[in-house]
Amino acid sequence: MSGDEAKYEKVDPQAKGFEAVKRAFANQVAYCRDNGAPVTAEICEALLGLLDTERGGAVMRRVRKWAGAPLADALPLRIAGGLHALHLGDQDAALSAIYLRQRVSNPRDVVADAIERHEAFLMPWLDGPPQTNEAGRSWAYAAAMLWLADKGLPAQFALNEIGSSAGINLMMRRYFFDLGGMTAGPGGAQMRLVPEWRGPPPPDTAYDIVGARGCDIAPVDLTDPAQALRLKAYIWPEFTERFARMDAAIAAANTMPPEIARESADVFVEKVLAEPAEPGVTRVIMHSIVWQYVPEYQREKVTEAIEAAGAKATQDAPLAWISLEADRDTHRHELSVRYWPDNEGGGEEWQRLGVAHPHGAWVEWEAV
Repeated sequence: MSGDEAKYEKVDPQAKGFEAVKRAFANQVAYCRDNGAPVTAEICEALLGLLDTERGGAVMRRVRKWAGAPLADALPLRIAGGLHALHLGDQDAALSAIYLRQRVSNPRDVVADAIERHEAFLMPWLDGPPQTNEAGRSWAYAAAMLWLADKGLPAQFALNEIGSSAGINLMMRRYFFDLGGMTAGPGGAQMRLVPEWRGPPPPDTAYDIVGARGCDIAPVDLTDPAQALRLKAYIWPEFTERFARMDAAIAAANTMPPEIARESADVFVEKVLAEPAEPGVTRVIMHSIVWQYVPEYQREKVTEAIEAAGAKATQDAPLAWISLEADRDTHRHELSVRYWPDNEGGGEEWQRLGVAHPHGAWVEWEAV
């Protein structure tokens, strides 16, 4: 399969084997092209081309013989992150030419040479999933809280996020949002999020965040320069505004770091929901671009715990579940919400509020 033939194809995310590896890279090429990331698409296209060769040393041999499910494991983004880190660290001038959009006659050979030169550096990047914490997605939590408050839930929210990574979304009380003209957050905030808004604005109300904590199996410490650089490596280089947001998040973390437990999603949610509910506060379980990485048995336990707690929720101490996850058919992210008790009918079922660009550049608001 060549890069020119790379088209997104919906497949079983748990599929394994060499053909699944090739499909994962082809899908990533198509996904990047469809989302305005030509440089990342070119890198992934070069990697796709290497799969049918002997180039790339031990790194590519490991990729070709990937033991897990390459799509569910986000294998293309693991190695793409490592290559981007080489560029950010000025460690390979030939490779950097691709990132700088300079004329490169054979990107596949350039990428292969870089992989072979930096084998020891790149191999650990295959050991864990990419960290894609992105402040631009916190618009979804803000808009969902405005919508929930308009539905009559207490406007005091306690946030509990699974897959928090560096906890960038947990610091959103310090961010300013302009959501189609509806504003929230401190006006003087360094982090200002103003997505292109399509459709009516969210409800004209207000919210306050009275608590924010999260979990991750491998939390990232933004106050550690090495870990912060690693997180930047997972940002697609085309999106310069995301680097500015990351710098603002790093500054916020150095002022007051977020609270993140090193725990799996199911353990964290069960602990949170076992605590007594606070009157006048809406408890929230939330996640963005995480669900696909959570093992199925954990997803089942999280769902069971939330639904059990929802059955006990009261008007004065409700529970909400906010989800911003990818639809791999449309290449958009869907914001959906469930809440308990069911004040107006239908709250216990998923309600889609809108769809958005993967990194929050634009939002199509659908809720009424």
